[in-house]
Amino acid sequence: VQLQASGGGLVQAGDSLRLSCAASEGTFSSYTVGWFRQAPGKEREFVAASAVQNMRTYYADSVKGRFTIFRDKAKNTVTLQMNSLKPEDTAVYYCAAGRPVISAISRSSMYYHWGQGTQVTVSS
Repeated sequence: VQLQASGGGLVQAGDSLRLSCAASEGTFSSYTVGWFRQAPGKEREFVAASAVQNMRTYYADSVKGRFTIFRDKAKNTVTLQMNSLKPEDTAVYYCAAGRPVISAISRSSMYYHWGQGTQVTVSS
C-alpha cells in the first residue's frame, strides 16, 4: 500500500488543523494506521494510532484530549484532527501502516509503509 499525507501548514497557537493520510494500491482495512512526528533535532515520536485488531485508538500523552484519529472507509483515508495546537506540536508529521501488536503500537519500527511527511508549524 502506498501512503500520501497531506494537510499540513502554518497556523497560530490555539488553531486547528486536519491531516489526511490516503492509501493507494491497497486499503487500510487490514492495517493499523499511526501518525508519528519528528521535530528538528529530535527523534521521531508516536502521536496516535487506530488499531485494526480492536478498532480502538491510542494517543501519546502530549496530544491526548486535543488530537483525534479516525478512519473513513469510504474514502480510504485516515485523518488526524488536531485542535488547540501548541508551538511544541511543530514537526513533520508522517502517517504509517503496519500490523504491530497492541503493546508495541507506539513503536515506529513496527510500521512498514510510510507516507512522505507533511510539515506542521505552529507559531506562538
